[in-house]
Amino acid sequence: MDPVRNPYAPGAGQRPPELAGRGRELDVFDVVLERIARGRPERSLMLTGLRGVGKTVLLNTLRSEAINHLWGTGKIEARPDQSLRRPIAAALHMAVRELAPRHRAPDRIDGFLGVLKAFAQRSAPTGRGGGAPKLRDRWQPGIDVPAANGRADSGDIEIDLVELLSDAAAVATDVGTGIAVFIDEMQDVGAEDISALCAACHELSQLGAPLIVVGAGLPHLPAVLSAAKSYSERLYRYQRIDRLDRIAADQALCAPAEREEVEYEQKALDLLYEKSGGYPYFVQAYGKATWDHAPRSPITAADVRVAAPEAEAELAVGFFGSRFERATPAEREYMRAMATLALVDGEEGARDDMDAAVPTAEIARALGRKPASLSPARDALIKKGLIYSGERGTVAFTVPHFGRYLRTQPA
Repeated sequence: MDPVRNPYAPGAGQRPPELAGRGRELDVFDVVLERIARGRPERSLMLTGLRGVGKTVLLNTLRSEAINHLWGTGKIEARPDQSLRRPIAAALHMAVRELAPRHRAPDRIDGFLGVLKAFAQRSAPTGRGGGAPKLRDRWQPGIDVPAANGRADSGDIEIDLVELLSDAAAVATDVGTGIAVFIDEMQDVGAEDISALCAACHELSQLGAPLIVVGAGLPHLPAVLSAAKSYSERLYRYQRIDRLDRIAADQALCAPAEREEVEYEQKALDLLYEKSGGYPYFVQAYGKATWDHAPRSPITAADVRVAAPEAEAELAVGFFGSRFERATPAEREYMRAMATLALVDGEEGARDDMDAAVPTAEIARALGRKPASLSPARDALIKKGLIYSGERGTVAFTVPHFGRYLRTQPA
């Protein structure tokens, strides 16, 4: 098979050649856009799931849908220990610039940009002793109008964000469209900022304003939002993004292959689903390796078996290994205990997926330690995004099949 024609694309946030199994999510978003366009109330949207299930790809696709509906859009990727002010200001700046050419009153755009500038500059951190902010913290928004006074510049992120988003929604209303802000890795937004974002979304929903937030994050994102505001469970529409079912996984492999006049034998598809578990990233990784090793069409199960070690080696280095290397010895010991406990029922991989949860008390017993002494390792792993706590007293891996990988690593 010609490797140049290989259609598969395993990559972080890289759109696969066939976006299979996400029709329901796209339909839901289209309904949201249409309802808001007709002035009907609608909730912001939160996508949750493990790493490798295609949340970022779906987030980008939803943004494209919003752009096709002539919405203003902006996207950010949250990072731990980073204030939300500057990134969300940049996202809204982009969104309003998309709407500006269609606005009949340039003064209204300038007025909003003045508020946006005030909001962004209010966050400029100062150095020790009140000195000037570091160069990397100086955001240059490229806004020529002077900063407004008395609007979105109080310094209280909750007050300021409510005012800023309300003003942005008013600009969208003038144009007869909406604004969508897309936030990836949303579980990493700080507690104060996530609380402010919930308050702003709450205010906008009460006003029926045409501005929504579309977030994507790990499975514990709903718990993060709920801890910030008790009403967040009713504030957002949650969609869990899971592995592909068999039909969708076959479609993800066969549709791009057919465009290259290549076919799969049924047994090859059976084995590819068994290897990938239906996780989109793994589907692409095994599909790419199999294509490169197959001598001709149709692709056979024997081709899959020959290619599988190469796909697994690449996953071991790029997908699993890079995360494993970030952990300290104490954190690795904690994760190995989790991986071992995942086999408690004697069924390989039984607790390696999204619903898996290992009690922290069991981990402490397995390591012969008191639970409190393991809290630093657990908290560090959560902060690094390697594990999450969906329910009190339990933890699970954020990466599918990570427990299986750990069980192959030397102690």
